[in-house]
Amino acid sequence: MIDAKLLRENPDVVRAALTKRGESADLVDQILVADSERRSSISAFEALRAEQKGLGKQVAQAKGDERAALLERTKTLAGEVKATEAAANEAGNRFDELARALPNLVSDDAPVGGEDDFVVVEEIGKPRDFTAEGFEPRDHLELGELLGAIDMERGAKISGSRFYFLKGVGMLLQLGMLQLAIQQAVEAGFTPMITPTLVKPEVMGGTGYLSAHDDVYRLEDPELYLTGTSEVALAGYHMDEIIDLSAGPIRYAGWSSCYRKEAGSHGKDTRGIIRVHQFDKVEMFSYCSLEDAAAEHLRLLDWEKEMLDKMELSYRVIDTATRDLGVSAYRKFDCEAWVPTQGRYRELTSTSNCTDFQARRLNIRHRDADGKTQPVATLNGTLATTRWIVAILETHQLADGSVRVPTALRPYVGGREVLEPVGR
Repeated sequence: MIDAKLLRENPDVVRAALTKRGESADLVDQILVADSERRSSISAFEALRAEQKGLGKQVAQAKGDERAALLERTKTLAGEVKATEAAANEAGNRFDELARALPNLVSDDAPVGGEDDFVVVEEIGKPRDFTAEGFEPRDHLELGELLGAIDMERGAKISGSRFYFLKGVGMLLQLGMLQLAIQQAVEAGFTPMITPTLVKPEVMGGTGYLSAHDDVYRLEDPELYLTGTSEVALAGYHMDEIIDLSAGPIRYAGWSSCYRKEAGSHGKDTRGIIRVHQFDKVEMFSYCSLEDAAAEHLRLLDWEKEMLDKMELSYRVIDTATRDLGVSAYRKFDCEAWVPTQGRYRELTSTSNCTDFQARRLNIRHRDADGKTQPVATLNGTLATTRWIVAILETHQLADGSVRVPTALRPYVGGREVLEPVGR
C-alpha cells in the first residue's frame, strides 16, 4: 500500500511508477478524489460529534424551554452524526479499495519495459557444449523416467495435468536440496520455519497476491487461500505487530509446499516439472528498516548464488524490467539457469525488495532511533525449489542416461556420485 501522504504531496511520483509498469495513471486521480472525500467526511463527522458532546453538557445544565430545545436538537443531531459516520466509513472504504489496487513504486535503477527488457547483471559458469562432447542431451523428463525419479503419467492419473510423483532418487534430490538450503540459511542466521500453506484473505491480500493474480487456489468455507510461496505466511507472521530491529534484520527461512493454478500458462511448458501446480520450496524472508532494504536485497541475492554454485550450474543474474515486477516488488533480481535441451536460461530463483508496500497493508512496524513507529521493509528470495531438478538433471547428465550428482548433494543420495538408470 502506498503512503497516503506521498500520494497527496507527490502524486506525480506514483503516476510515473504506474507508467513504467505499463499501467494507466488515471487511478491516481481517482484515489486523490476519494482521499479528499474521505477527509472531508471525517471532518464533518468529527465536527458533528464534537457538537453532540457539547450539547450533552449543555442539556445537563439547561432548564425549561431551553432544555427542551436542546433535547430536540440532540435527537436531530444523533441522526446527523449517524449519517455522517456512515458516509465517512463508506468514503474510507472507497479510498482503501482504490489505494489497495495500486502496485508498489518502482526503483529508478530497474530497467523500464516488459518481460524481455531485463538487463543481464552477470553470467556465472559456461554452459556445456554437448556437441563437442559427442552426444545429444536428453531432457529432464526423459532422464527422470530413466532414473525412476519422475512419474508424470501417474501424477496426471490421480490429480490431473501438471501433477507428478517424485520418487526414488528424485525425492532424495529434492529433499537434499531443501535440507541443504535450510542448513545454509541457518548458518547465515535465518530462523527455519515450516509454514502454514492455507492463509486468511487479509494475509493473502496484504502481501499483494490478490491484487492482480488469478493464479491462486481459494477455499470457500472457511475462506482460505492456498499459498504459492511461504513468503505469504512469513509476511503475515508479524501482522499487526511492532517488531524490534535494533539488532538488525529479522530473517526467516520457510519450508513449504506451494500451489499455483498456472492460469496464464496454457500450452506453455506442459512437458515435465518446469511449470506445475504443486511444488516444494525454501524461501528466505527478511524484515528490515527501509534504509537497509537495498543492501539486504543484495545479501539475499548472494545467498541464492551461493546455493546455485553448490548445484554446479551455469546461470545468469538478471535485473527484472518494470512491467514484469509483479504487484509488490519495488525491484527484483532473477537467477536463471541454463537448460541444455531448451537452449536458453530458465528462472530458478527470484528475490524481491518490496520496501514498505506489504508492511503498510499488514500493519507491521518498528521503532526508529527516535522511538517513532515506522513501517518496515519486507524482502524475499528463493533458496531452493522443485524446478531446480530440471537444470540439475540436464546439466549433469552423461551419454548413457546416468547423471552425475553435484558434490554438495551426494550425502543426501546415499553418497552416490552418479545416479544410474533403473534396471542396470
